[in-house]
Amino acid sequence: MGAASARPNGPGALSHLRVLDLSRVLAGPWCSQNLADMGAEVIKVERPGSGDDTRGWGPPWIPEGDGHGGSADSTYFAAANRGKKSITLDIARPEGQAIARRLAAASDVLIENYKIGDLKRYGLDYASLSQINPRLVYCSITGYGQDGPSAHKPGYDFVFQAMGGLMSITGERDDLPGGGPQKAGIAIADVMTGMYASIAILSALQWRVVSGQGQYIDMALLDCIVALGGNQVTGYFATGQAPRRYGNAHASLVPYQVFAVADGEIVVAVGNDTQWQQYCVAIERPDLAADARWTKVTGRITGRSELVPELARTMLTRRRDDWIARLEAQGVPCGPINDYEQVFQDAQVRHRQLRVDVPRAGGGQVATIASPLRLTATPAVYERAPPRLSDSTGEVLHGLLGMSEQEIAQLREMRVV
Repeated sequence: MGAASARPNGPGALSHLRVLDLSRVLAGPWCSQNLADMGAEVIKVERPGSGDDTRGWGPPWIPEGDGHGGSADSTYFAAANRGKKSITLDIARPEGQAIARRLAAASDVLIENYKIGDLKRYGLDYASLSQINPRLVYCSITGYGQDGPSAHKPGYDFVFQAMGGLMSITGERDDLPGGGPQKAGIAIADVMTGMYASIAILSALQWRVVSGQGQYIDMALLDCIVALGGNQVTGYFATGQAPRRYGNAHASLVPYQVFAVADGEIVVAVGNDTQWQQYCVAIERPDLAADARWTKVTGRITGRSELVPELARTMLTRRRDDWIARLEAQGVPCGPINDYEQVFQDAQVRHRQLRVDVPRAGGGQVATIASPLRLTATPAVYERAPPRLSDSTGEVLHGLLGMSEQEIAQLREMRVV
């Protein structure tokens, strides 16, 4: 499969940082996995006995070392928790809260996605922890943010794709078969919030270098999915007209869509007027290239209902691979529509080593997706597989907090850890 080596390439860019991760499910763990990939020590705090909710979100399951059957953990969990140490801790108990405070005092970053006010009840809110660690960067991730009329509401990615406008511009046109709003195929509100949270945390850490002080970060899934609207939202601000769905077409470029071909479908993405001329050469339609109606993108947009059917008829005359070869020879952006099996057979994907097989303690390995963050001096570190539940509780409590084996055994007996 062209998998990358899972051995670390040296200290990561964030190897001097410790992250206390109290988050679960996806947005928070996605953020902390980014930091782990860059070398940060990430201590993932989970509920005793059950752990992160997503450990049970299977099938599919992570294969066991012998290749037979699955482990107790889902592949959903594995996708967002590489590189972390798992400890179990009941923060509803005073003894658990005391340990969490000691861990926060020894950490640079804390990430959490509890309901508003929950951690304040335990003395684990920013106001409390900043008193014992003024340099702490504390990132809260919620659905709606820390204030406002909806701040108290629960929410999931699907809800925010709907509320934040993404589904209104995703899916086939209402007047065509299958028309109507669609969600994205991944939990994009969660993933983007994790990415934005990573940027926010790194910005706060840079400010700490200047000021010597940590700060509080308020991240909301709603904010992030609305921000993702980008040019669509800016167009609405300028015109007062809400954008509509174009299916696989583009609101501002033609042709920029899926075309049926003799043996399937391909994507053609003509991004400017020069590429339009090159596209006409590739499809052997000099008549279209010479037609003044289509030489500029504005004409192709306003006349799409006449132009696109003509292009569609031409595209049906050849097979996929033939078209791709012809279009690429003319420098026209295009590509096949791959499923994920085909993605990881692609020569460029294999060359970029986008699959990383990380060895798991006790045997076997977990296949994960390589970080797209490519730093030349401090590349991503892939030295820890997604952790088994509580795989590092003893190590962290003894090594970091100096607890004795007897103390740890007592905490286990009390079911605090």
